Amino acid sequence: MNRIKISIFTAVAFIYLLSCNTAKENYFSFPAGATPEEVGKKLGTHFIPGEHFLHGGKWIHYAEVCTWLGALRFAEATGDKELTEQLKARFESLFSTEKAYQPIMNHVDLNMFGCLPLEFYQVTKDRRYFDLGMPYADTQWTLAGDATGEQKDWAAKGLSWQTRMWIDDMFMITIIQSQAYRATGHAEYINRAAREMVVYLDSLQRPNGLFFHAPDVPFFWGRGNGWMAAGMTELLRALPENNPDRPRILKGYLTMMESLKKYQSASGMWNQLIDAPDCWAETSGTAMFAYSMITGVKRGWLPAKEYGAAARKAWLALVSYIDDKGDVTEVCVGTNKLNDRQYYYDRPRVAGDYHGQAPVLWCAAALLEN
Repeated sequence: MNRIKISIFTAVAFIYLLSCNTAKENYFSFPAGATPEEVGKKLGTHFIPGEHFLHGGKWIHYAEVCTWLGALRFAEATGDKELTEQLKARFESLFSTEKAYQPIMNHVDLNMFGCLPLEFYQVTKDRRYFDLGMPYADTQWTLAGDATGEQKDWAAKGLSWQTRMWIDDMFMITIIQSQAYRATGHAEYINRAAREMVVYLDSLQRPNGLFFHAPDVPFFWGRGNGWMAAGMTELLRALPENNPDRPRILKGYLTMMESLKKYQSASGMWNQLIDAPDCWAETSGTAMFAYSMITGVKRGWLPAKEYGAAARKAWLALVSYIDDKGDVTEVCVGTNKLNDRQYYYDRPRVAGDYHGQAPVLWCAAALLEN
């Protein structure tokens, strides 16, 4: 009798797991023209001949880094060796004729560059990438000689001296530290990123689960919240299950995802100001939220029935915003913080900006990962 009960239990459990996996596959199966293989290839190859997007006209901009990273992860997910080689060839000049484009290591938006060579290192095992990338992770916690009093105070608390309490930081810091952890296996990198994230969550997350652009800018800007969503996602992907800060970060992530689901429009998009129904639908933030939900469903952090459907809806909406050239349209331009609600309504919208290209590539790669 006991054997029969065990057999029935095993069969029921198997059917349940099978149904869960089938549900995920159904949510992430798409019609021709909207498959992640097609979209990722289109945007990935479009990136290769594109001009560099420079920060202040001097260094590779973080948005280009994010696009490069997305294209490389897509190539990895599909086994596209040709695209990988093209991406390597584009990077090769940064070791020689374009070496001056390597960012300096004195700002959160510049230090995140290191995540890209560290991804190349994990793909190729070429030590040059490791040697280039690791100083960007290390100097983020090495107090600069000309540090301000505020920066010294952050460092004294065990945080990065590059801490600003802008929500953008929680992608810029976590992505480079997570990559350093993956490349080295040294827990100090992921542990300090996790501690930093907890401080930001405790300080900035609002009761509705979303985040103001900054403490003095009380608006729920789409892409800013996207950086936070993607940052928590990247961190949770790398963070060991036994890390003491993981429960707090997962709680922050789940709270945000629940709120985002409520604000998603009928079209599948999220708006430039998330809680403003009269504001315009914006693609970069939508793609970041979709990436976070796709990953959450795939990793089992989110129930597929609710969030698989929301992510699918967002992906199909995003595909409709990609033009024939492979440019993502309706992307908010680079945006500094400003305590003026109308400022966010009036931000210019552009096509092909790397702020938008990048997260769509992240989505394509995430959809194809096991």
